[in-house]
Amino acid sequence: MNAIELNEISYEYTDGTKAIETLTLNIPIGAKVALLGPNGAGKSTLLHHLNGLKIPDEGSITIMGEALTKRSAKAIRRKVGLVFQDPDDQVFSGSVLEDVQFGPRNLGMSEEEIEAVCHAALGSVGMLEFKKKPPFHLSYGQKKRVAIAGILAMQPDIVILDEPMSYLDPQGQDDVAALLHGLHFMGKTILLSTHDVNFAASWADTIILMKEGRLLASGGTELLVDEESVREAELHLPVIARLFRMLNYEKEKLPRNEQEAARILFESMNKEALT
Repeated sequence: MNAIELNEISYEYTDGTKAIETLTLNIPIGAKVALLGPNGAGKSTLLHHLNGLKIPDEGSITIMGEALTKRSAKAIRRKVGLVFQDPDDQVFSGSVLEDVQFGPRNLGMSEEEIEAVCHAALGSVGMLEFKKKPPFHLSYGQKKRVAIAGILAMQPDIVILDEPMSYLDPQGQDDVAALLHGLHFMGKTILLSTHDVNFAASWADTIILMKEGRLLASGGTELLVDEESVREAELHLPVIARLFRMLNYEKEKLPRNEQEAARILFESMNKEALT
């Protein structure tokens, strides 16, 4: 069973804008997926469909084996947690703990369950010591972590994040990257939208490229060093790949990340030493 199955879905806004057009896609359980494309590609609209906030005009969506309909949308949201791009759209209660409790309480959990899952969620994002603080006293990065904790407390199978690295300083980006690795270790299927090809190349195992509501390509991170695909999606090659291209690296496959680049350089130095 796939975590997510999209079968020729289309969606049009009331002003006639076609946000998604005949999109078919399967995402396996346990995948780490990066969704990339220019502004207006339909990325956020797609994420809202996966959480049941929107229902496609045409086609079908299946989440963990359950078909998405208006009737099943609430149940789908128990399977799929969506973290918005701006935490101020998601974090609104009087204290951090109250905010994280909001979702589990609306799911009908007992008070004992709520206490257990909320403390575990806050602990997993390093925010347990801030549980009594008002959210407006937190930094932007801390509020992002609280928003993620609020989703984790509802124990979804799939975690979706809309531009999780936006407006974060380097330390904040490192913190979120560590969180994402932890979520994957916990067995979550993770799908995020991003403009950061360097992060996508080093973190994801699956890449989805979109433009104007259409699927351009999907596959492994090798897509991010395929110059034709990257150009069509209005993206740049990862920095390390651009560096190797500037150095006239002649082999067919450019490195996608620092680890691959280090391996290539190490192998090259060993060959030179042997000759």
